[in-house]
Amino acid sequence: MCESPVTEMVSTPWEIAPIETSQLQLLVDGRHHDPHSILGPHPFANRVTIRTLRPWAKSVTVLTGSVDGERRTPLTHEYGGVFAGVMDAPEVPDYRLEVSYDQTTSIVDDPYRFLPTLGEVDLHLIGEGRHETLWTVLGAHERRYDSALGEVRGTSFAVWAPSALGVRVIGDFNHWDGSATPMRSLGSSGVWELFIPGVESGASYKFAVLARDSTWRTKADPLARYAERAPATASVVYSSSYQWHDENWLSHRRSHDPYNSAMSTYEVHLGSWRPGLSYLELADQLTSYVADLGFSHVEFMPVMEHPYVPSWGYQVTSYYAPTSRFGSPDEFRHLVDQLHQAGIGVILDWVPAHFPKDEWALARFDGTPLYEHPDPQRGEQLDWGTYVFDFGRPEVRNFLVANASYWFEEFHVDGLRVDAVASMIYLDYSRKAGEWSPNRFGGRENLDAVAFIQEANATAYRRSPGVVIIAEESTAWPGVTEPTDIGGLGFGLKWNMGWMHDSLSYIQREPVHRQFHHDDMTFSLMYAWTEQFVLPISHDEVVHGKGSLIGKMPGDHWQKLAGVRAYLAFMWAHPGKQLLFMGGEIGQYAEWSESRSLDWWLLDNADHRGLHSCMRDLNRVYRDNAALWSRDNEPGGFQWLDANDVEGNTFAWLRWGRGGDRDAVAVIVNFSGGPRENFRVGLPCDGQWNELLNTDFAGYGGSGVGNLGSVQAQEIPWGGHQYSALVRVPPLGAIYLRPM
Repeated sequence: MCESPVTEMVSTPWEIAPIETSQLQLLVDGRHHDPHSILGPHPFANRVTIRTLRPWAKSVTVLTGSVDGERRTPLTHEYGGVFAGVMDAPEVPDYRLEVSYDQTTSIVDDPYRFLPTLGEVDLHLIGEGRHETLWTVLGAHERRYDSALGEVRGTSFAVWAPSALGVRVIGDFNHWDGSATPMRSLGSSGVWELFIPGVESGASYKFAVLARDSTWRTKADPLARYAERAPATASVVYSSSYQWHDENWLSHRRSHDPYNSAMSTYEVHLGSWRPGLSYLELADQLTSYVADLGFSHVEFMPVMEHPYVPSWGYQVTSYYAPTSRFGSPDEFRHLVDQLHQAGIGVILDWVPAHFPKDEWALARFDGTPLYEHPDPQRGEQLDWGTYVFDFGRPEVRNFLVANASYWFEEFHVDGLRVDAVASMIYLDYSRKAGEWSPNRFGGRENLDAVAFIQEANATAYRRSPGVVIIAEESTAWPGVTEPTDIGGLGFGLKWNMGWMHDSLSYIQREPVHRQFHHDDMTFSLMYAWTEQFVLPISHDEVVHGKGSLIGKMPGDHWQKLAGVRAYLAFMWAHPGKQLLFMGGEIGQYAEWSESRSLDWWLLDNADHRGLHSCMRDLNRVYRDNAALWSRDNEPGGFQWLDANDVEGNTFAWLRWGRGGDRDAVAVIVNFSGGPRENFRVGLPCDGQWNELLNTDFAGYGGSGVGNLGSVQAQEIPWGGHQYSALVRVPPLGAIYLRPM
């Protein structure tokens, strides 16, 4: 017959480890920098003193186990919700707390009996600004510990707030009252830390930060990996359980040269591509759509959490959290994974230039300019009503450098497009005289920002081989895509804003007027190899009164569609990679708005379906002909055949591959309103040249002017070549030719 375990009630007449009342008051007020020095177990006089902070509790009892049964040590209320008592034990045993309130009693673990979850190396690296995996130590992390009384599960919280007088964790697990959960300051690092047993994935939380002005500020976690859905603003404890299936893609990426490979990118705003879709639904619908069109990459406008939809994601409040509008972080991982399995790379817009002033987020995080530069001339972006990061502060630089690597390593993305680079690297960006101060050498360059960009790029490329980082940079800053070890900024690619501006200016003109602006389409070849370029027709070009891509074209409906087809063919054959914003491929007339869907109904019309089909074939021809991309970044990959047909509005050139005279594609684009009959073009070899693409194909909605599938090059010298052919070039059309 089994006997019931004995429950032994232990009184505590022994001396309690003394604590000054002033220290207890600091603790109760949330101002104590090291609550663990008071709370939790502390050996004293060959026994163990235990204190716990349990405001509003009626009683607290320490429970320990032994072979003889349970031992109960009641604690006595000492001061302001602090309960204290002594255990008759030579060293700290495993224990739990039984806490009774008016209506409930619960058995809980003691947060203040656990060692810090950050080690000395972590703190040193944070202080130096060199912790490359910062997200693994700051923020909220679920943890498990084995103990004699059973496994302990909970979440550790860590946040950088060096000027705070005190920091508490608040959440739905403590009724948003952090009185019982003050954090400890880990020395001079400025990091505050606490492990709270019982808090698991899905819990909502924030930090209550006490500033030196004695004001408590409630802040979302800067390194939260998940956030409540806007307009709610709390952070959410989250642990990934996702199992990836893209190892083949990643293996290829590690050995892949993205700069001399095919890259045509479809830019997407997830919320308005097809409104209402989740990450899981996008994984099916967007993947199949992009794969069918043949784009090699998608680029997402910022997916990092942001509170304000009309900001399009460019005012980020949670840099480490994919927006919860469309699902969980693991569901976003699934979207990336599905795209990879379909052979499609993923690029994210990234916004390290500035952040919003929302009082619950990064702004004045510990009551001082912490993430933002303290000098308003450097710390505020007046045009956008935002703060500018303090790029020279090691911990802030670390926050951003690690964030770039985070998206590559945790979400397997293949590229980052860095927004508003010019606003970072120029001290006088959008500032009048007297609104900025020069650097220490008297120049206008923001040396701290330059150093940050170089470090972020070099670190990401070292840690994640094969990825690409792209600069949206609109000035003539030298060496944007030069390596950092020779003084460059270290980007892989740069948006060619000059080409974009000039070419859009040209195609918006009536054909009869284009002859007077011919060099708008040729000037880009004067600097095409000064950087490694992307040719962008992005969201910025189809909003704010600029009109859609098709809306920029002059003429009637047929001419507009023809103009789009010709322009895209010109763009896809120009040196550089391509980026097209969603809607351009279907000929959407309306300007893009984040608040409405693309006009998918246009594809019910044969003429818009024709443009869509042309886009598909253009990507196929581009992908299948290495001459169109393998030498993007060297002058030898391009040769004008005719750059001077001003009156005819026609341009002709060769794109060269690496396989000799027959590894070439001839491109002829006619931006005039009529066909060019018997247009002679010089060619590098004789024989039959097949028509790879004709944007005037009747199946695209064109007039069908062409060359019956091929032209014959004869030994008639022309334009510096030994051979030439007579070509029919369609009105507002383009043809690609390749030798047999």
